[in-house]
Amino acid sequence: MVLGVLLVLSTVVVFWQTDLRVNANQSYLSVARPVPAGQVIADADLRVVRVANASGLALVPADQRSQVVGRTTATPLAAGSLLTSEQVGPAAWPPSGEAVIALPVKPGRAPVGLAPGARVIVLVVPPPTAGQPVPPPDNNAAPSGTSGVQRAIATLVSAEAGEDQVDSQLVTLLLAADAAEAIASATGDVSLVHLGPEG
Repeated sequence: MVLGVLLVLSTVVVFWQTDLRVNANQSYLSVARPVPAGQVIADADLRVVRVANASGLALVPADQRSQVVGRTTATPLAAGSLLTSEQVGPAAWPPSGEAVIALPVKPGRAPVGLAPGARVIVLVVPPPTAGQPVPPPDNNAAPSGTSGVQRAIATLVSAEAGEDQVDSQLVTLLLAADAAEAIASATGDVSLVHLGPEG
């Protein structure tokens, strides 16, 4: 009985080591630099990495590099991420019912270190008129249709250094299409509030 258990264990160990050696030699494509959705993939956008265990992932093998270069991205590609087959093809960005907008954010009006994928509340505060206080924010989930602070929940796509002011940012946001139109057309200063994960 002991010999049988040892035989089973030795078989498992040999299989595991063999599987690791095989998988460790498998090369896949990774994203070398950010690539927007709908853009043609260039050879410089890709690099080859080794993945120890890619089971269950739809990764693109390195030997298919020539089949990927020249095609378009279906979604934005983040630098350092592994390329999957679903990310290559006709543009599917932004998703149906959603829109992407870009907004300038002045220094001090967004938390430091916001990373792509962060959920944020977007507030657009209109400039005060002479002799009148700044109106309070609208607490509804959707942007208000009346004068006042416009509010919406969005996902941060990217944040780049702004050109108008030191430490300002130009943020790209993904949000509901109707909210995007209201926020993009609002006049005033933009502020971002970082939300925790949903759940």
